[in-house]
Order: sequence, then structure tokens, then C-alpha cells
Amino acid sequence: MPLGLIALALGAFGIGLTEFVIMGLLPEVAADFGVSEAAAGWLISGYALSVVVGALGLTAATVRLPRKPVLVGLLVLFIIGNTLTAIAPDYMGAMIGRVIAALCHGAFFGIGTVVAADLVPEAKKARAIAIMFTGLTAANVLGVPFGTFLGQQAGWRSTFWAISGIGVLALIGILLLVPVLRHAAEAVSLRRELSAFASLQVWLSLGVTVLAYGGMFGAFTYIAYTLTEVSGFASGAVPWLLVLFGVGLFVGNWFGGRMADRNIDRTLLIFIASLVVVLVGFGALAASPIATVVALLLMGGFGFGTVPGLQSRIMRYAGTAPTLASGANIGAFNVGNALGAWAGGVGIAVGLGYTSPIWIGAAITLAALLLMLLAASLAKREPSTARTAVMAAN
Repeated sequence: MPLGLIALALGAFGIGLTEFVIMGLLPEVAADFGVSEAAAGWLISGYALSVVVGALGLTAATVRLPRKPVLVGLLVLFIIGNTLTAIAPDYMGAMIGRVIAALCHGAFFGIGTVVAADLVPEAKKARAIAIMFTGLTAANVLGVPFGTFLGQQAGWRSTFWAISGIGVLALIGILLLVPVLRHAAEAVSLRRELSAFASLQVWLSLGVTVLAYGGMFGAFTYIAYTLTEVSGFASGAVPWLLVLFGVGLFVGNWFGGRMADRNIDRTLLIFIASLVVVLVGFGALAASPIATVVALLLMGGFGFGTVPGLQSRIMRYAGTAPTLASGANIGAFNVGNALGAWAGGVGIAVGLGYTSPIWIGAAITLAALLLMLLAASLAKREPSTARTAVMAAN
């Protein structure tokens, strides 16, 4: 395994922790700033929407630059944003810090995914991407539970100070371990990168990403309230329950990467369909502590198991112009995040209860499954197009 993959995973760990840990701390943040649950949820949605801006804007602006220096600059932006969040005097200050940190997110994963794929042979690209995204799963298995625990014990701001420190370590790792790929330093045409969006399959892939990820995060954004108000767990148990979700992410990411190397579309159909079933079961049985524990594990596994396949799929159909398409897909993940957080917040705000985000998430995921069925069907009808895209990507 190239050491550069470890450095990329370390960066993914820090960025993933920034995105996810606030979900476990949402009650504390809302209480500190004196805002409602739905308003606090906008710190998640605002972050996600800013990721989209960074994924498209920063990726396009830096597409002609050498990738390693760009990754370094993005991590500097990440450190600044989290430091501002930690010292925020009010809700708006925290939102500004979140927005700044989010700007680096999409571009880092979009460019980092291309770098990770370039470090390995063609047959191992999905697994290389999965290794990078292991940083995200590690952030959930280890970072989110302990970050939530730290925030509950020492104040939520202490968690963001810790994240800033992790950002510094990730920056050092990128500087030391990520090589400068000679062919990656060649001039890249923005026009060529934009040409990827002429592919219908690229757009269908983006749509599946938005809906599949949105469904999972529609259920997960307000999970702290579901666990305490519906399932009956004490608030102190929330960090440890999030460990189960993180374990599911880790296992799903590992299996998803290996299965996607064999057949991307079949893997995505299996995982998305399974996620629909899990969310429906969770919504119906959320009052049961045992069912909740099982649902958290499976929701993480099937939800995040789609990530390597979704990222590999869009790079496949983007052909020789993968960088901007890859960044756009990271943006799509976060459009889904924002969609899920918003939709779940609406369900709570109109009085449907703390299980409503789960049911809303199930409906969004079902839409993802239907769209993926359409994409896979069209891909089978146009085998020559698929083969051309794969050959162009090699």
C-alpha cells in the first residue's frame, strides 16, 4: 500500500470529524447559542452546502495546478475554519467558521480521490479510494464518539480545538507522504474537465449520490434526539452508540470497495436497496433499544458502503476528465447531506416527532434506488459507451 494513501486517509479523518461530530453535539450547541434544534441543524446544512461551493469552485480554480500543493492549501483553510468555530462568540460566528472549513472539504476529497486512484493499478482503484475514505470511517468509529464525549465533558468548543490539532497533523502527513505524480502535474484543460458533464451517466450518478447519501443523513442528522427521546437512552450513552454506527461505516466501506471493483452497479443496487429496508425497520422499531442498536450498525454499513462505488462510477464515466467530476460528486454527497438535514428538520418542526427524519430518509433512499435502477438499465443498453468510458479512464 502506498504511504500516500495513509496521508490522504489522515486528511479525510480530520475533515470527516468536522462534518460528523457536530451531530452528536447538536443539543449542546443549541443550548449554548440559545437556538432551536432545527436552527442548530443549519450548522450541518450550511456546512454541506458550502462543501458544494468548494467542491465545484475551488476544484475548478485549481484544476491546472499541481495537486499536492493544492491539498496542502486546502488543509490550511480547514485549520483556519475549525479554529474560528472553536472561538465563535455566537451562532453566526460558528456558522462562518463552519462555512470556511467546509470550503476545503469537497475539493480535498475530489482531488484526493484522483490522487489515490493514480497511486495504484487500474484493478485496485476502488480499493484505493476506499482506503482514503477509511479516514471518514475512522472519524466515525473513533473520532465522533470520543469527540462527542469530550464535548459533553469539557464543552463542545474543546472538540473543535482538538479537530484543529488533527488538521495540523494531517497537513504534516500530506507534506511528507504524498508524492508529486509526474503525469498529474501536466497542464489540465478546464474545458476538457467540463466535457465530462456531457455524459448522461455522470448526471445520473450525481443524482444517485444526492439521494442515497441524503436518505442516510436524513435519518442520522438528528440521531441524538432519536436515541434520547424515542429509544430511551441516556445522553451519556450517545457517544458509545455512535461507535456502532462508525463500525458499520468501516465494514461497509471495506466491503463496498471490494465489491465495486467487481461490479459497480450491482454493488450499488444491493447496498441502496438494503438501506431502504433498514431505514423502514428503524422507523418502525425506534422505540426498542435493541432494534435501535442493530439499525445503527446496519444503517452505517449499507449507507457508507455505497461511497467507493459512487465515487468510482462517476470517475469511470468521466473518462479522461475525472478531477472536476470527482469534486462534483463530493459536492453531491453534501447536497444530499443538506437535503437530509433540512427534510428531517422540517419533519420535526411540523410536529411529526423524532422518528420522522428516519421515515423521510427512507423515502429519499427509495428514490435513489429507483434512479440507480434507471442508470444501470441505460448502461446495459449502451455497452459500447460504457466500454469507451472505461478505456478512456485507463
